[in-house]
Amino acid sequence: MTYSQNLVTAAWLARHLDDPRVVVVDCRFALGDPHQGQQQYADGHILGAHYLDLNQNLSGPVQAHGGRHPLPELGIFSKTLAAMGVVSGGPNPTLVVAYDDSRFAFAARLWWLLRYLGHDHVAVLDGSWAGWSQGGYPTSQEIPAPRSGKFTAAPRQDWLVDIDGVRHRQDGVVLIDSRSPERYRGEVEPIDPVAGSIPGAVNYFWQNVSAENGQMKSPADLAHPWAELDAADDAIVYCGSGVTACVNLLAQTLAGRPMAKLYAGGWSDWCSYL
Repeated sequence: MTYSQNLVTAAWLARHLDDPRVVVVDCRFALGDPHQGQQQYADGHILGAHYLDLNQNLSGPVQAHGGRHPLPELGIFSKTLAAMGVVSGGPNPTLVVAYDDSRFAFAARLWWLLRYLGHDHVAVLDGSWAGWSQGGYPTSQEIPAPRSGKFTAAPRQDWLVDIDGVRHRQDGVVLIDSRSPERYRGEVEPIDPVAGSIPGAVNYFWQNVSAENGQMKSPADLAHPWAELDAADDAIVYCGSGVTACVNLLAQTLAGRPMAKLYAGGWSDWCSYL
């Protein structure tokens, strides 16, 4: 596979770095060190790539409720995308390619955000930064100049649910916790003030959809774990704060499943009411 609607290889991207209709975005980040991703980008990134920070760009201001990573303010986010040259709509929309070094944890957040905002021309880089750098593909420390794009957000509001939507979900709706089994069971909680999971949730660990080298599993391998959802009327996916849940949403999409709903506030929102 060289290119799909949602996944591209390093070889495909290398051949399209000069294409003005392709914008590459570095999403590297570390929850334990919020400055690490920006420093990694400064040290070297895919040639021509822009940088978007999880806290500063891919999230909005944190409030008492709503989780650790609320969705960004759409006006500001749209201007940020336009300044990178992203064009939405029209006959030649921009293909945005996102990458990180965390098995899609942060790249998938940008992938989902763009699709939620109506921009389906977005993919993640299979193999991530490690595959690109180890493959000898072009890197740079140069920060690309701003470009002139035009991004108009058209949110798909039915892709989101809030805490009330989770509390009052209908019978037949499967609630998926994307965190590690230990966090799901409440045995450990390294980030949020309360351990545990939302009552009735089942656990699908987000890292199970990829290999340790950052390669996504095949569509056939991805389809098998989600097969038990075939009998469900709908699915709601959450994690700690609406970030790694997007990896499961990406995997479901690659497996040919319809887009499940995201509880963006996640456990960090839910436990803020406990």
